[in-house]
Amino acid sequence: MPSSTECALPDCSRKAPTVKRTVHGAWLIVACLLSALAFFSPASYITPRRNGVPLTDSSELTARSVKEAALVSQYPQLSNNGRTDVVQWDNYSLVLNGQRIFLYSGEFHTWRLPVPFLWPDILQKIKAAGLNGISVYTHWGLNNPSPGVIDFDDYRALQPLFGAAKEAGIWIVLRPGPYINAETTAGGIAHWVTSQVAGMLRTNASDYTASWQDYIHGIISETTNYQVTEGGPVIDNEYTQYGVTGGAGYFADLEADYHNSSIVVPLTYNDPGEGKNFVNGTGAVDVYGLDSYPQRFDCSNPEVWNPVVTNWHDYHENTNPSQPWYFPEFQAGAFDAWGPTAPGYESCRVLTGADFENVFYHTLWASNAKLLSFYMVYGGTSWGALPFHGVYTSYDYGSAIAENRTLTDKYTELKRQGLFLRSSPEFYKTDWVGNSSTDAVTVSNPAAFAVYLVNPDTGAGFYIVRQENSTSMATTSFKLDIQTSAGSLTVPQTVPNITLGGRQSKVIVTDYTFGSSSKVLYSTAFVLYAGVIGDRDVLFLYGDSNQEHEAAITFTGTPFPKASNSRVALECKSNQETTIGFLAGINGLVTVYDSTTQLILFADTVTAGTFWSPVIPGTSGDFPNYWQFGTNTSILVGGPYLVRNATINGRTLALRGDLETGVRLTVIAHPDLDEITWNDVPVSADVQATSDLSSVGGFVGQLETKQVIAGISVPPLTNWKYADSLPEIQTSFLDANWTLANHTTTNIPFPPYYGDGRILYGCDYEYCENIVLWRGHFNATGNEKWVNLSINGGEAFAASVWVNNHFLNTSYGNSTNDRNILEETDDKFYFPQGSLLPDQDNVITIVQILQDNMGLNETGETPDASKSPRGVRGFQLDIGNFSEWRVQGKIGGYTNYPDRLRGVFNEGGLFGERQGWHLPGYNTSSWASRDLSQGLPNAMAGVGFFVTTFNLSIPSGYDVPISFNFDNGIQPYRVYLYVNGWMMGKRVANLGPQIKFPVQEGILNYNGINTAAVALWAMEATTVSPTLELAIDGIYEGGIGGVVSNNPPYSSTGRL
Repeated sequence: MPSSTECALPDCSRKAPTVKRTVHGAWLIVACLLSALAFFSPASYITPRRNGVPLTDSSELTARSVKEAALVSQYPQLSNNGRTDVVQWDNYSLVLNGQRIFLYSGEFHTWRLPVPFLWPDILQKIKAAGLNGISVYTHWGLNNPSPGVIDFDDYRALQPLFGAAKEAGIWIVLRPGPYINAETTAGGIAHWVTSQVAGMLRTNASDYTASWQDYIHGIISETTNYQVTEGGPVIDNEYTQYGVTGGAGYFADLEADYHNSSIVVPLTYNDPGEGKNFVNGTGAVDVYGLDSYPQRFDCSNPEVWNPVVTNWHDYHENTNPSQPWYFPEFQAGAFDAWGPTAPGYESCRVLTGADFENVFYHTLWASNAKLLSFYMVYGGTSWGALPFHGVYTSYDYGSAIAENRTLTDKYTELKRQGLFLRSSPEFYKTDWVGNSSTDAVTVSNPAAFAVYLVNPDTGAGFYIVRQENSTSMATTSFKLDIQTSAGSLTVPQTVPNITLGGRQSKVIVTDYTFGSSSKVLYSTAFVLYAGVIGDRDVLFLYGDSNQEHEAAITFTGTPFPKASNSRVALECKSNQETTIGFLAGINGLVTVYDSTTQLILFADTVTAGTFWSPVIPGTSGDFPNYWQFGTNTSILVGGPYLVRNATINGRTLALRGDLETGVRLTVIAHPDLDEITWNDVPVSADVQATSDLSSVGGFVGQLETKQVIAGISVPPLTNWKYADSLPEIQTSFLDANWTLANHTTTNIPFPPYYGDGRILYGCDYEYCENIVLWRGHFNATGNEKWVNLSINGGEAFAASVWVNNHFLNTSYGNSTNDRNILEETDDKFYFPQGSLLPDQDNVITIVQILQDNMGLNETGETPDASKSPRGVRGFQLDIGNFSEWRVQGKIGGYTNYPDRLRGVFNEGGLFGERQGWHLPGYNTSSWASRDLSQGLPNAMAGVGFFVTTFNLSIPSGYDVPISFNFDNGIQPYRVYLYVNGWMMGKRVANLGPQIKFPVQEGILNYNGINTAAVALWAMEATTVSPTLELAIDGIYEGGIGGVVSNNPPYSSTGRL
């Protein structure tokens, strides 16, 4: 094969013109979208722009804009919901404001990141990955904590999210439920509903319908002015249309409320299985969607895969062929369960890692899906009582963005795919031609499987290949027959084979347009980026360094001299495309072709993952930050840990982002720039490296972190203060102000097993969250031997029992990685000799945990499963009866709880919580000094509060994730970790697995005094010795900045 110097390139001997070497360009904030529920400012048609200047001459439009302009004339048969034509669709994709879009979205629950100042951080990272949307569940239980109360303040707010998303250039798919599942307590249904509504949940029962009116109308009110033309929430989620009487009518009632409001965007639904629910008939939605979790949720064997689903395309064609193929939820991680054998979220990140994304997400593309949302792109923290009983505090989910907001290898693969999609408008409209199981596609090796998609308007083709056995780790080499404008070809032609390295998928493009008019006849290398930068068409290809790749490209323009690369071989055809062979062994970035009209780059997969493509915002219109709608201008930036955004001011390109270490900065941008800055600091050019990169529009420099990084640290947690937090076990304790538990009827459809007819379910008395205490009074004869108690707390719960001040025992629920599940217990507790007071009032005290990630059940097989009977389902003395029962949960119940900012899920009923000991500013000076590692005094069972303060001094301009880390021992204790008044962790030391609890800036005051409070529950009369320390999870120079803490201090108002 000839080398690059032997190839007769057009005018390659001509001397290159003199040009400036400084260049940079826009920042990437990719994608934004709208779907069943998306919103944003009212929109009119947006004129395509370049560098903020309207492009009115069709000859100047980018290839993307030309194709989008042709869409309306070539395919006018669009559908809409009859309420707006701003959002339309056909069998291919959504059409927004006249432009066809590919929705590439990720799930983000703002309430799992209760610091609104950090929401832009997640949005910027999502856009930087090339995604163009987020999917957002709202939480009924948070927004409507008690009857008639609607709360959209602070972390419960929507409007700050809408504003931040518009600033980032991200569309929103809003999913208000009312039921959301989401591994949250009661699936998001407000706790008061589970006890006050008699009718079946999630049906059209009249009292259930009445219960969600305030919430849904609150959502409508908050959303109306932020619709893309004015709005559209998704209605319910994960439901079966015909399985429950009143279910379809429930959907119809929800739709009627939206349709009788100012919400006009389409309504969608995600079917939890291939059930064809709500496609037609009562309650049918505008756009049907399917969710899928092919690897399920056991991360114990993360290398063991389930195969890809092979019928998705056929299912779509047989279900809703006139609508675009939509996955509102596709697996992007997994939740983890309780128990010592639970593997933890890093195993979930392996199970659904970059190879999973590569194979399974490409399989979605191969099914012709054009609306995708990945659950979760950022999981966050299920703090307080947010979790349902099957999961613990962390909701990391093995996501691309970790719980502490750091980026993972999954994020890098997601970015490579996202940038391809943003660069490839021809992929937004494709016909599914066939696959290699028929004669539609021919591969030389049956171990490889290929699907062929083609754009019916431009002829661009996309062959998506994977292993026939998608779980295979074998190396499979093959050739592929492709259809091109040059006829049928077998590729590759100059290198031996196409190679799949184990669990890998590839997208082989044919007749692919890049930039304004340049053409790729075919490429077996991946496309990372294709677009116009300055006045040149730019193409960035990549592939694994241990494989060979090939592309055939029509070169144009006057080439600039470039040194040859021995691993890149060019074979020229007269007046036709040039075939480029990329041999194994390429590491780093290679300039393949550099001319007055084109720049073609190649890199190995790892190097390609270090590149970003920030979008340069437009300067006018409603959507200046939105790709396609306000701008079509982007640049390439390689090296930094994160590039958040880029702007051009005059002849200066300003880049903003984060550094983990010093890196080489590589930029491809407009050639008219004179200066590049990184976080406001000018960057000097490496002239030789810049010249090697590109003759125009290139820049190479060095970025270094500041020495201050070495001085960032966290203090040890010392000087603990201690107080007993269980005075209730004393016979002298007065509980007259507690709630009298005297109900004899309940709307909870799970009756007591035994007793005297009194209902002892916490939710019936407004105590649904976290720790609940029960005190049962009886007059003893002295002959009583035991009390029989049936206690329901959900998976992994515990309940400790005392008679008078004598500890009897602890009853344990269980879960071992979602096996051996025990949600309730039935035990006899025997009275020790001398523990009873004959002829006097005796008290049974039960400390019951409805937390430790317990929470209420999701609906499961019956909608009423969320009416969980948390409490005492049976009580019986061997002799005699109880005279009365008293119950106490968090102070004020769900109606009058005093901490309105942190909200209804933050506290439980411990004495110290009711007193406010966990809040910053509570005076503990009179308490005893006792180290947390000493546990409770006298090795007793019980509950004690440990409180300390510590100072942080994290310099501005740094993002420093911090975690609280407990010991990893198996001990019979539980801990409720409060940080500046927020319950940020529930450590269950007898089960695990969680010992690390990330706490975000904003909850932590990074420049001031912080309060840590630990409620330690020793569940046995034995010594327990927990340890706790702060840890820095990373130091990143840059960050979002401007994070303000909002941690209301102690006030006696509303407390005991």
